[in-house]
Amino acid sequence: MLHRAEQGSFRVLNPRGAHAVACGIDSDISVEIDGSVGYYCAGMHQKGSVYVDGNASTGLAENIMSGTVRVAGSATMSAGATGHGGLVVIEGNAGARCGISMKGVDIVVGGNVGHMSAFMAQAGNLVVLGDAGDDLGDSIYEANLYVRGEVASLGADAIRKDMRPEHVRTLAGLLDVAGMEADPQDFRRYGTARSLYNFHIDDVDAEVARRAG
Repeated sequence: MLHRAEQGSFRVLNPRGAHAVACGIDSDISVEIDGSVGYYCAGMHQKGSVYVDGNASTGLAENIMSGTVRVAGSATMSAGATGHGGLVVIEGNAGARCGISMKGVDIVVGGNVGHMSAFMAQAGNLVVLGDAGDDLGDSIYEANLYVRGEVASLGADAIRKDMRPEHVRTLAGLLDVAGMEADPQDFRRYGTARSLYNFHIDDVDAEVARRAG
């Protein structure tokens, strides 16, 4: 029914931890799930919105492309993994590997994130109002990580970076759309040191032109 629908609002009652609930939605519909869900809830999500009034297990909103996925409770491993776009909001905590290999998705976590979060994160923003576990941003590319609390340790090639005005504006916008009350000035930004690159990112246009010539 959810796959066939092109508009409207739906409620999923008593999911009882079922897997792949509201997975693969690709139309502008609103889905409210009354209870906790299992693996891959709202996976491959496009357009519309999914709200989980409970907790979510592994792979919440995995490979999200657009739209919004929100969880009132907490999520376990790999929330928002490989997401290309859209917004994922987790009001509670997120487990290990939150935002792993994210490719443009914005993820806002009201609590803490576990170890190896944003591993190989390529693009997008991860906002953490609580603390971050070990190896945050390991092998990160060009994503931005904003953490208000403590970071247990940074992964390979991840460093603390300046919070410039444009980053403060981006963070303020994400907090606002996620409905989180926090001062952007209380956050620290982390990103790539670019020491693992085999090319210099600032010279990429010149390199493309050289190869084309």
